[in-house]
Amino acid sequence: MTLRILLTGKNGQVGSELAKLLPSVGELTAVGRSELDLRKPHDIRRLISESRPNLVINAAAYTAVDLAEREESLAHVINTDAPALIAEEAKRIGATVIHYSTDYVFDGWKRTPYVEGDLPHPLSAYGRSKLGGEEAIRACGIPHLILRTAWVYATSGRNFLLTVLRLASTREELRIVNDQFGAPTWARAIAEATARLLLGFDPSAGVLARLGSVAGTYHLTAAGETTWYEFAVAILDEVRKSADMGSGRSLAELAWFRSATEARPIVAKRVVPIPTRDYPTPARRPAYSVLSNARFASTFGFSLPDWRSQLADAMAIG
Repeated sequence: MTLRILLTGKNGQVGSELAKLLPSVGELTAVGRSELDLRKPHDIRRLISESRPNLVINAAAYTAVDLAEREESLAHVINTDAPALIAEEAKRIGATVIHYSTDYVFDGWKRTPYVEGDLPHPLSAYGRSKLGGEEAIRACGIPHLILRTAWVYATSGRNFLLTVLRLASTREELRIVNDQFGAPTWARAIAEATARLLLGFDPSAGVLARLGSVAGTYHLTAAGETTWYEFAVAILDEVRKSADMGSGRSLAELAWFRSATEARPIVAKRVVPIPTRDYPTPARRPAYSVLSNARFASTFGFSLPDWRSQLADAMAIG
């Protein structure tokens, strides 16, 4: 039987990478905001009813962490209500759900990596809305995988990597928070891991049956940990390495890099570490949100590379 997959959020950081990979897994229907408005329950019901997927992969989300403090009701609709309805409709037709969540469901008061069984305690409206989506999917009683990831970036969209490059092309000094710890995770690595775990199941056993047997919540992030400051330094180190190569294709030749910098040269000379209190934001972030990937690795037999090697690959490949 051909696996019929419905992917939401096809234009997002993770969703756009999934859209490239999932055709190798099954028959893919991919939708973005223009095809599916997650604020409209009728649209969700109609799409699932018409496409009749075996597997729904929900990569759509409200991700404006600071704006969510003013738009908590909208964040709740997209991150809590929509996943709840997706799960209900998937259950009605006998489908399975894969859903992505976040490290921001935790408060960051630990100083060792969070495991799946740790008690969530989000500090922000965004975190609360994402936790609500998790809880709704679990309460539905449907076979599911909830994959929590963290500090997601790509060479498109809006993220820390592109912000650092834009600022580094306009300022000689960058001031970056150095007391928040996490694991920067490349969107493509998340998508590749999702496709790999689906392809890794024994076809004779049935992908959906196997998914049901390993259902639950898993952490899926890059290995290692760092701070936003160290991440920014590493980004600029990759730029310098590229400039010093002397041969081969430099970053300046890549379309995504030219777009991020608006074709300006990198002029930043210093990255200065600062405490969170010197960079107040509307939403509170967890000071420590490193996630343990041990359960994922034990269950599926692989894990993601270290955050530094992911960054090098992301910047080289684009």
